[in-house]
Amino acid sequence: MKMKVIKNFNVIAVIFLLFILSSPIFAETTAESGGGLESIIKIMVAVTAFLVAVIMWLVLVYSEKSESAEESGFRKLMQMLNQRPSIDDEQKLLLDHDFDGIKELNNKIPPWFMAIFYGSMLWAAYYMVDYHILGSGNVQEDEYAAEVQVAAMEREILNKSGALVNEETVTVLDDVAAIASGKEIFIKNCAACHGMNGEGLVGPNFTDDYWIHGNKINDLFKTIKYGVPQKGMISWQAQLDPTQMQEVASYILTLRGTNPPNQKAPEGDLYT
Repeated sequence: MKMKVIKNFNVIAVIFLLFILSSPIFAETTAESGGGLESIIKIMVAVTAFLVAVIMWLVLVYSEKSESAEESGFRKLMQMLNQRPSIDDEQKLLLDHDFDGIKELNNKIPPWFMAIFYGSMLWAAYYMVDYHILGSGNVQEDEYAAEVQVAAMEREILNKSGALVNEETVTVLDDVAAIASGKEIFIKNCAACHGMNGEGLVGPNFTDDYWIHGNKINDLFKTIKYGVPQKGMISWQAQLDPTQMQEVASYILTLRGTNPPNQKAPEGDLYT
């Protein structure tokens, strides 16, 4: 065995040296195109060659050294799991009947199969007690109810964040805080074109009954979101989030009929 190890080691050493000697040649051929990659390639080739040599040496040495032991251990394991009878005991296990010369052995059920069988029985008993008697486990109906509750909570969070608000789903806000926030946004971003009170300057008047793009909350939200480029109004979706656009649109609707001074002449269609 010792001579075999030495012989195998010599073979691996020769392979390792060939890898090392070939790495500078390989690196030189790639240096012209790779430049700074030369040192990295040398290191990678050397490390790879070393690992390959070590792995091959271990495989050659330990495969010969433990071949008989591994085979014996494997056979013992299979015998323990299957409990197959020996060839000498097969005559004792033969059943009386045969079919066309074919006989059957009265073999025992393998222990691994019985372990799975009894394990499934124990699991069934545990499942019945846990899910249907104690009620600590979630049956299908409970899981569905829990998932619906989680989905409702997630939807509520999305609604509060404004992620679900768009020109199709937007609704009019009437709480004081939302209207106050909308007024603040209007004064900061919209008053320059529509007046401090919505009376209209460059942009149209919001206090009369005439509207160019519609007087519903969906129409206002859409106009604020996408703008009116042909009339110089920019899109505000990059500056305002959906909730802010909903707030300012709701505030604009409160300006109708306020009759401020210096109102701009009506524009658009009459909505009553």
